[in-house]
Amino acid sequence: MRWQRVISLVTLAISVFTLVMVLRKPAPVAVPVSAAATAANAQSFNEKVDRLVQPTSAGQSGGEVRMSSGELTAAIAQASGMLPTAAALTPSAPSANSATPGGGPELPGPVPNIKDYQLSMDGDLLRGQFLTQIGGKDVYLTLAGHLSAKDGYATFEATEAKVGDLSVPVSLVNEALQKKLAEQHDQLKLPNNVKDLKVENGEMVFVEK
Repeated sequence: MRWQRVISLVTLAISVFTLVMVLRKPAPVAVPVSAAATAANAQSFNEKVDRLVQPTSAGQSGGEVRMSSGELTAAIAQASGMLPTAAALTPSAPSANSATPGGGPELPGPVPNIKDYQLSMDGDLLRGQFLTQIGGKDVYLTLAGHLSAKDGYATFEATEAKVGDLSVPVSLVNEALQKKLAEQHDQLKLPNNVKDLKVENGEMVFVEK
């Protein structure tokens, strides 16, 4: 009976610790930027997308278009209507969503239950952190992994996963992640003149044909 009581106490302690770690806010994956910087990043993103959807000139194959995490974050904010008012009033090129079908990357609209997000790139890893609700509680989900291209579409393979401040096995989330990506397959189509996609030296790199 004494050992059973000890085991019960240990199990309870582990459960409480796990719950605290899950609900705990993890370290941010990116540094917040001002509305003005977000506006500039959104405009820079649009200009680079315009370049990607333009046919490659003869003799100029194999070029690259590089995008920073700030530009990607601003683009998602712009596409989902989360761009601050001051930034939204800044003149910019047509958004990525205005690209013709098959002509450029189409960013998704607002994601249900996602209250906040951050993106960063480190080396060859893309890392995203999202604030959502699970069981009525605000919980941070953090994913990191490798971005690549396959058959003209962007793909993502997770290598790290955290719920709150608790690391969890990637196998627990990767199947659900791949299923979600399959549902969004059409939105992951790359511009026709892009042959590869990767993260390199902390930047997203589109390699042109």
